Amino acid sequence: MATVERKIYSVRELTEKIKALLEETYPFIWIQGEISNFKVPASSHYYFTLKDEFAQISAVMFRGQNKKLKFLPEDGMHVTGFGRLSVYSPRGTYQIILEYLEPVGVGALQAAFEQLKTKLSEEGLFDPAFKKPLPLLPQKICLITSATGSVVHDMIRVMNRRFPNIHLEILPVSVQGDRAVLDIVSALTLLNMRQDADLAILARGGGSLEDLWPFNSEEVARAIFASNIPVVSAVGHETDYTISDFVADLRAPTPSAAAEIAVPVKTELLERRAQLNRQLTAAFLRMIREQHRHIRQLTDRLVHPKRRLDDLRLRLDELSERLYGAFQRELRQQKERLEWRRRRLSNNNPRLLIQTRKIEISRLTDQICAAMEALLHTKGLHLRALHAQLNALSPAAVLERGYSITRRLTDAIAASDRQASIIKNAASVDIGDRLEVLLAKGQLICSVEDKKNDG
Repeated sequence: MATVERKIYSVRELTEKIKALLEETYPFIWIQGEISNFKVPASSHYYFTLKDEFAQISAVMFRGQNKKLKFLPEDGMHVTGFGRLSVYSPRGTYQIILEYLEPVGVGALQAAFEQLKTKLSEEGLFDPAFKKPLPLLPQKICLITSATGSVVHDMIRVMNRRFPNIHLEILPVSVQGDRAVLDIVSALTLLNMRQDADLAILARGGGSLEDLWPFNSEEVARAIFASNIPVVSAVGHETDYTISDFVADLRAPTPSAAAEIAVPVKTELLERRAQLNRQLTAAFLRMIREQHRHIRQLTDRLVHPKRRLDDLRLRLDELSERLYGAFQRELRQQKERLEWRRRRLSNNNPRLLIQTRKIEISRLTDQICAAMEALLHTKGLHLRALHAQLNALSPAAVLERGYSITRRLTDAIAASDRQASIIKNAASVDIGDRLEVLLAKGQLICSVEDKKNDG
């Protein structure tokens, strides 16, 4: 049996065949999925993973393509992309190289608008605290708009109607297309370098979101925010909103409305000036009349200096006499107070007080001694009475009258430590018992030889 020759591929050969097969079979495809692991390295290429609930695929979008995106991809965003499959040989993995990308369910421009709006709002570019007030009567107004469109003619017509001969300057820019962003930023930069205008109006007519897109760019928004000259944004129709509307110091619903807001009516200002002039003139006349009246009052009250001096001399003499009298009265009162205090001090002399206290102490000492003697005498009499009562009740006194006390001796106790019970009844004693008889002087130890119970 013939041996079948085996075809052995190197890793490189197999990978190149797979690469060629994939790239020839799927040259360009549309793909949809959710972004995850989104990364932007130093090369500015976009690397991420597209996934659904069953599988995932690596994706890359090179810098040349991602610069054209109107939004920034981020994790969790559902997108639809157009690209080609490729195999990365060094790692043996396949990926899709995307040429175009857009969010699912919302346009790319709308997504980019919302992303930039959120970013600038978080940075504070929409904060009302940074809004500059518009001048009441600007000396010079710069219109940043297309020089050939109907918008600029409408604005000039409105401004000349409201305030003829107002100083207007047009900074012509592209208001749509690739050059528009650079033109608008350059115009705002030039305006702030010159510093010869009081107000700038950024304007264009209505259009689609794509037509208005230069006014949604981050560069234009930051140029408006950095402007030292107040900027009015008048882009599109009343329902159109752009990023420049949020950043500008004031948003006008239309370019014609911006002209109405920026320029007051000259005839109204002239009438207001005439009214204020009349009010000022009337106020000055009233003030002059009031001052004349006040001068007449002061003139009537004015006194001749010599007579005034005489009155002051008399007043000075009167005050001197009153001062001297008051001084004398005060001096007498102080002398009287001093004499009263001297008498009080004399009456309260410490030596007299000590002598008085000594006499008082001597008197109290005598009283205490007499009271002690009386108390001791009383207590001595009471003590003797108690002593007599005690002697009357003492057993020793009974013995002194010839009586004795008879007690039974206990055999078990030594004579020096005898304990005996007092005999009150002959029946409690037996023949032969030893008894102790206590006398007034001394004691007797006896033995019972006979007894009579009936006494």
